[in-house]
Amino acid sequence: MTDNEKIVREFIAAWSRLDVEEIVAFFTPDGVYHNMMNKPVSGQDNLRKFIGGFIKNWTRTNWDILNITGRGDVVMAERLDRTQVGDKSVDLPCCGVFEMQGGKIKVWRDYFDLATYVRATTSGN
Repeated sequence: MTDNEKIVREFIAAWSRLDVEEIVAFFTPDGVYHNMMNKPVSGQDNLRKFIGGFIKNWTRTNWDILNITGRGDVVMAERLDRTQVGDKSVDLPCCGVFEMQGGKIKVWRDYFDLATYVRATTSGN
């Protein structure tokens, strides 16, 4: 396992603690998160607001890594994000592409089907 893969594994594990400050600390000061359903968000202050906003209703999350591979400063991680949003359970397949710089995330692009998330959070489960 490369150092960058290890850092991405630690980053993914950090989400289960739902601590925005801890999550944002994995990014470079000018780091970018591009949740593909939205415009890219850059800079730690903006990341803090964006991430804090969408996890505010989460009561629990655990992201299972299905596959991870890295080459140089690029790491790709296929995941199943298992999240509790209020009383709704969401199992969301995702694939994240991470561009690393100096042991931090410079760019993170996350790909998933938004309809899967919306169906789970609006259904009567």
